[in-house]
Amino acid sequence: MKFGIGNNVKSRVVRTCTPELFHQAVDSRKVAQVCADIVDAREMYLRGELTKEEFETKKAELKKRLPILTPHATFRNERRLNAEAIPSGMSMYDLDHIPNPQERWAEIAPRKEELGIVLAHITPSTEGLRLFFVMPQGMSLGEAQAWMAKQLGDTTYDVCVKDYARSSFLVPREYVLFVNEERLFGKCEPQQVGTQHDASGEPQCVDNHTDASCRVPTFPTTYKGVAYSEILAAIAEELGGEPEEGERNAKVLRMASSLRHICDNNAEWLMEIIPTYGLPEEEWKKTIANACKDGLKYGTTKVLQNAFAKLKIGTNALAPQGGTPSNLEGENEIPPKMPTKLPSLIKLLTKNVPDDMKAAVAHAIFPALGAHLNGVRFRYVDNVEHEATFMCVLLAKQSSGKSAVNKPIEYILADIRERDAYNREREQAWKDSLNSKGSNKEKPKRPDDLCIQILSADMTNAAFVQRLADAKGKFLYTQMDEIELLDQLKTTGKGNNVSQIIRLAFDCGLYGQERVGSQSVTAQVRLRWNWNASSTIQNGREFFRKSLTNGTLSRINFCTISPNVNDEIPVYGTYDEDFAAQLKPYIDRLNVATGLVECDKAVNLAKLLAKKNAETAALSDDEAFEVLSRRANVIAYLKAMTLFIAEGKWTKEIEAFIRWSEEYDLWCKMHFFGEELNAKINQEYISVHRGPRNLLEQLPDTFTKKQAEEVIKQNGKKSTPSHILSMWKNRKYIYLNDEGLYVKQKK
Repeated sequence: MKFGIGNNVKSRVVRTCTPELFHQAVDSRKVAQVCADIVDAREMYLRGELTKEEFETKKAELKKRLPILTPHATFRNERRLNAEAIPSGMSMYDLDHIPNPQERWAEIAPRKEELGIVLAHITPSTEGLRLFFVMPQGMSLGEAQAWMAKQLGDTTYDVCVKDYARSSFLVPREYVLFVNEERLFGKCEPQQVGTQHDASGEPQCVDNHTDASCRVPTFPTTYKGVAYSEILAAIAEELGGEPEEGERNAKVLRMASSLRHICDNNAEWLMEIIPTYGLPEEEWKKTIANACKDGLKYGTTKVLQNAFAKLKIGTNALAPQGGTPSNLEGENEIPPKMPTKLPSLIKLLTKNVPDDMKAAVAHAIFPALGAHLNGVRFRYVDNVEHEATFMCVLLAKQSSGKSAVNKPIEYILADIRERDAYNREREQAWKDSLNSKGSNKEKPKRPDDLCIQILSADMTNAAFVQRLADAKGKFLYTQMDEIELLDQLKTTGKGNNVSQIIRLAFDCGLYGQERVGSQSVTAQVRLRWNWNASSTIQNGREFFRKSLTNGTLSRINFCTISPNVNDEIPVYGTYDEDFAAQLKPYIDRLNVATGLVECDKAVNLAKLLAKKNAETAALSDDEAFEVLSRRANVIAYLKAMTLFIAEGKWTKEIEAFIRWSEEYDLWCKMHFFGEELNAKINQEYISVHRGPRNLLEQLPDTFTKKQAEEVIKQNGKKSTPSHILSMWKNRKYIYLNDEGLYVKQKK
């Protein structure tokens, strides 16, 4: 039989295994040492020095260093791909997690000839037994393994070791319990694996099972002249190698999410291409189906684009629709639709604005609602406590109705504004009294209970710090018609800018100023400051351009107003005493809340949405989405808890609204900033992770000046090509031949 041997599981190069190569591997000191390290790690786990997860991770890393056999096949062009497989007629069978592999083999050994076993060894983990056996005539891999399971009375066998490219880790000599070299390396024609041909010559399955190894190809096998198997290999390489135990589900998902863009998002087609890699068949099918369940609404993955670049396949057809991947229903240009059934508070606050403005209002109201929560805390899923910190930016076109959010916010803040007015009068009276006293007179002391929460953006840093100190833990609030007004909060001295203030506000961090003057404001206080701002899309993008990667964007809740396609004049409802009366019970509940407020359903929803975001990030392979989704989930959780308090209970309408709110927030962030943020992240990754690169190694052994110029330019070097080439010649790295070509000197 002819089967394969390779250096390790990451390598796709597989040669035909000979007795010499086999013995060389099992007698290798490296193999013995790696397996000894696995045993040591297992003992550390059993002693409690490693967790199960730590042990599994360490074991998986060590196994990657072992050579492999491919008992099911050898491969054309020595490339370990199912599409290139030449069946060996031999199958592999695993007995996993057994207490004593030697004893189990002693039970099986008397029947080794009857069962066609040619090799038996303990697995690298020392927790299993692996058998290589000659398949009965006419059986497929799956059928042969099922037959062996029946012979051994094994009901828990791994039903998915069916791929021709499936590998088996080699072990030291002492792990080998039996080997029949005559049959293992003897001349034996490969057995048929359960297919026959119809009159047209096309293969047809003669079995009734769903074995992936016996699946009949019914889809194209090449894309733009390149075999899908080659594309899959390139994708696997991009992902760090073929899936192994502990990572199979996640990697198969990423493989499928990349390939589906060139397979019509068809799960059946993907199953023709992607092996099970040892996953149970139902789990494998479900994983591939999950990759396809949301349609092609995400942009193509960078993994696929990089694979195409390696294979020199044109990528014009892979350009993402709508710019960047995003988490939304339907086309990327259309934000997610607001639920029809809303929490009663949201329904009230949005009832007086046209439909196309309701989404913006539904987001913009939370900074004002949160300003009523004094000393209220919420414990997020990571066990970190948060307060109701909300900062909302409305980005929309000119004359789109951005002012629609003003009236609802005005009514939410009515009680705070009334208290502020009283305290402003008291403050002014103090100032008037202060100014009326002569220089030698004793100055009246400033009242220490002048809490004024609603502030103008046009304030000095000293005034801002003073108001924070006066508030004694209550939230300040500011509404700005233009995002640029935030710049007025820039401080002097050490140069805190608005970006730093936003980051501190989200986390209620310490903020203040130190002054030596007796009349100057000196204070260090918690920064509790909620705000709303509006902007045109262009100005908003420009404003945040310098803060794309420092965490500012992710702390802000964004919303927009979809264009009014009918050009109808918007009609608003009436805000009056009746509206205020309906709103009052919700505001009262917010005002009386205190301490740590908990809601299990809100926490469970946050966990669920976080998991969904992680899946979306994996499917879209989008780092910007991954970065932004983390705090978007926190913001949504804070909204959920605010509504829970205001409504006095948890409702299914709150859950539906929060799901939509988080999705909408992420849509806005990705739609307005995703592409540029991804570019920045990639740029920073390169600058951080890429060390000095050898320019000469990037050139062929013989190259032209133009080729050198291109490589130098691609690496962003400031030196001229002539200077670099001259330096290389002087150092005798290269020489110029008679044809005017540069040639690398042999070391």
